[in-house]
Amino acid sequence: MPNSEKILVVEDEATISRILSTVLTANGYQVLNAENGQQALSMASSHCPDLILLDLGLPGMDGIEVIRRLREWSGTPILVVSARDQEEEKVRAFDLGADDYITKPFGTSELLARIRAARRHANQVAAERAMVSSYYEFQDFRIDFERRCVTIAGKEIHLTQNEYKIVERLARQPGRVLTYTTLLHDIWGPYKGEDNQILRVNMANIRRKLEANPAEPHYILTENGVGYRMADSE
Repeated sequence: MPNSEKILVVEDEATISRILSTVLTANGYQVLNAENGQQALSMASSHCPDLILLDLGLPGMDGIEVIRRLREWSGTPILVVSARDQEEEKVRAFDLGADDYITKPFGTSELLARIRAARRHANQVAAERAMVSSYYEFQDFRIDFERRCVTIAGKEIHLTQNEYKIVERLARQPGRVLTYTTLLHDIWGPYKGEDNQILRVNMANIRRKLEANPAEPHYILTENGVGYRMADSE
């Protein structure tokens, strides 16, 4: 049965990339390929893979830098596949956010087992987060994360997809300021740039829908020149 999960293979050596793609495809995964770090970041943003297989020895931007940049906005599991077996390299990769590290050469069975383990862990973390916070509530304002439903005084508020993403992102960490850059990266990916005009437009629309007086917001507060924070429910 085909697997719905997508794996991004980041490998500059064509032979190794083909072998990995063949093995993964044969085991039902959908495979995406990137040859360098910049392409990997772009594809991770646009295709939202379920797991990334990442070689460290890439041309231009190396794999360590790719991990660092990915972890600025993405929690996608990263399995490093590298010929580098020095302890320092492994420590750097893990410290920056890699989920696992497998050294070349390796067997197909081990690779597939590591992939399954990384995906199980990611699913477990997601499930635990959902159990911990299935909703946000502040006075008469409520967000049901499971149903993706926003209500005020019991009346449902209809938000666009991006408007909901912004509201949910802020509500997942009430009271914490999220910078314009963080929100841009989280909602539109790392290549939206630093121009926060699209974020401001969406926020203006959100406030028109949520706030009794959009000029004096009650639920989503502005930290001037920095970003936004959701009113703390505690």
